[in-house]
Amino acid sequence: MVRFPFKIGLKSCLGIDIGTSGIKIVQLSLQRERIKLEKYGEATARIFYEKPFRTFEKSTLLLSNQDIARAILAICKEAKISERKAIFAIPDFSSFFTSFNLPAMTREEVSQAVRFEARHHIPLPLAEVSLDWSIIEGELSDRKKVPLKILLAAVPNNVINQYRQIVVLSNLELKALEAEVFGLLRSLIGDDKRVIILLDIGAQSTSCNIIDQGILKVSHSFDVAGNELTQVLAKALNVDYLTAENLKKIHGLKFLVSGVPPIEKNQEIPLMTKKVGEILRPLIDLILTETKKTSRSFYQTKGKKVQKVIIAGGSALLPGLKEYFFKSLKQEVEIANPFSDILYSPILEETLKKMGPSYAIAVGMALRGLE
Repeated sequence: MVRFPFKIGLKSCLGIDIGTSGIKIVQLSLQRERIKLEKYGEATARIFYEKPFRTFEKSTLLLSNQDIARAILAICKEAKISERKAIFAIPDFSSFFTSFNLPAMTREEVSQAVRFEARHHIPLPLAEVSLDWSIIEGELSDRKKVPLKILLAAVPNNVINQYRQIVVLSNLELKALEAEVFGLLRSLIGDDKRVIILLDIGAQSTSCNIIDQGILKVSHSFDVAGNELTQVLAKALNVDYLTAENLKKIHGLKFLVSGVPPIEKNQEIPLMTKKVGEILRPLIDLILTETKKTSRSFYQTKGKKVQKVIIAGGSALLPGLKEYFFKSLKQEVEIANPFSDILYSPILEETLKKMGPSYAIAVGMALRGLE
């Protein structure tokens, strides 16, 4: 990661989330110890080009720097954003997370020990990555002999260099780069100390993260995500991608959940609603399976049960998804709302509720700048 002082302490900051299919920007400001939403905006890749903003090659993230800079400048112009200080989110699928144990040691010893241990866990030469780490169990002490558990994050240097190029092309001032998951944690968890799963269903990948006592303990990514849902739907119904995307947003999983509006009790379920639900169900069940597996593994190793699931990402508002997860998991399920503790004009209430799940990362990045 790019290292900056932990407390940045700005009065205003941009949070920028570059997704596979779109870019989201949020400007927050600090006013009398309250955080206020100043500006926001987004652009989809389809508006500019018939290709995604991000592609992959040999498991490495590639960014079309000029395209992304052009989109960022267009968003800032459209939303009348003049703030230049920004924090960018690095996608979890271009980051590598792992955890390991260390014996009790002093502050002077731990940095060297982490770097030495990282060689056994990172699948790339250390010269090619930037490392960031935090202590998630235990504490550093010259007196107490307390073992440590370390959460380690590694990002390829070429990814970081690409973001720096985008910053220059966008005429912005980089204040930090941070993994997406930490933005989600910051914007959605607050002071909640329960064991929570943060499930971020993006366009290209889904990340399943376990938070305990406000600390990230597990981060696991897999490929089933929004784009695949749409592609499978398009193929099964023999329609184009955009038509499938609209059908997905309209019908979702309504067929699988009784009583979900606009399907009232005893009302006949439209044929297309049945078809869409049946097609999407196997992929949604795969996401559920990964979620249950992660939860079960945490319980087996830590003896703690997950008490709540928060769903973020562009697919979080899929009709019937929240209810379907609740039926399957038998525990509290919440749709992400990163604006819940932020001041904004009342006229934006409904708009922000719909935007919330897909803006959680950008909000989390902007909040980092105000810490």
